[in-house]
Amino acid sequence: MKHSNLSRIAAATALVTLLAACADMSDEQRRTATGAATGAAIGAATGAVISSSTGGKAGTGAVIGGVLGAVAGNVWSRHMEEQKRAMERATEGTGVEVTRTADNQLKLNVPSDLSFDVGRADIKPELRNVLDQFATGLKAQPATLVRVVGHTDSTGSDAVNNPLSRERAESVKGYLEDRGVSGSRIEAVGRGEREPIADNATAEGRAKNRRVEIFLREPGQG
Repeated sequence: MKHSNLSRIAAATALVTLLAACADMSDEQRRTATGAATGAAIGAATGAVISSSTGGKAGTGAVIGGVLGAVAGNVWSRHMEEQKRAMERATEGTGVEVTRTADNQLKLNVPSDLSFDVGRADIKPELRNVLDQFATGLKAQPATLVRVVGHTDSTGSDAVNNPLSRERAESVKGYLEDRGVSGSRIEAVGRGEREPIADNATAEGRAKNRRVEIFLREPGQG
């Protein structure tokens, strides 16, 4: 049998094996399995090429590559899940939304009533309690990277909103640094009013748009 056929069979086998169990999985487990299956398929094909080029059997290389690819594809690690659950507990009842993004990052959406007063970039006391918990978790996982994104509503001009959103993100970064998190792990950016999540025509919508988002990711992601 040709090498290309063997690699395709191994890739398909890896996909079927990993995805067959999805019916009995939770949403979190299913997403993880899907990532693993994708990695397995890629790894199988890669393994076949490597094995063939080095004189080995393509089928054997494809199987080995499939196993390695499955591990590489499982980018939502156990400690990321633990961090998600810890932040859900720490922020329960605060209004902070803790979610897992489609690209396997941990996201905290901090609303305006918890984060910053209108037109200001100094951190409110309510946010400090959340960030204290956050900093503790980050120090326990020194490889995790952080991205802080500040947003405003459409009130005011870009000349005001753009630097204000950046200043809010920098305030969060500075607070985490003061609590022992290395600044080299934290990226702070401002989006001004460019990424609304609600209608700026209403007061309620503008309040939702005035927010800070914090993303955690594993090294090598993004």
